[in-house]
Amino acid sequence: MQNKEIVLTQEGLKKLQEEIERLSTAEREAVAERIREARDFGDISENSEYDAAKNDQAMLEHRIGQLEEKLRRARVIKESEISRDKVSVGVTVTLRDLDYEEDFTYQLVGSAEADPSNHKLSNESPVGQAILGKAVGDTVTVPAPIGSVRYEVLSIEVV
Repeated sequence: MQNKEIVLTQEGLKKLQEEIERLSTAEREAVAERIREARDFGDISENSEYDAAKNDQAMLEHRIGQLEEKLRRARVIKESEISRDKVSVGVTVTLRDLDYEEDFTYQLVGSAEADPSNHKLSNESPVGQAILGKAVGDTVTVPAPIGSVRYEVLSIEVV
């Protein structure tokens, strides 16, 4: 796995820690119980329930390992680092698509937290990179598969 720093908001850190906790406790116990039950079915060499539970256990442990590695490489954005004048990770920014006169509001987050369907835009995405460091009133042009898209920064809020 890369040693690249993972940028997280405080909210992202909390969610990551909660997921690790959930997987390490409740999910581990549930898989362990499935393995115990499958052993009770008899010969494990021909036991598909046992094989499936062991596969689930391996995938669970892999996921926990991935999340713990993210946590080790995480750098949490402090509130003092969040600019109120310029777009930075942690702000909520409203953009206007200048061609279609539509407004979009996103929270700019690190790539590990990105979730566009929940209005969380990665700082490493094309739009995220284009708007980083911009101020209200600035315009940016972002290359897209459909051609270039122009946005104007309408507002920057620290939530």
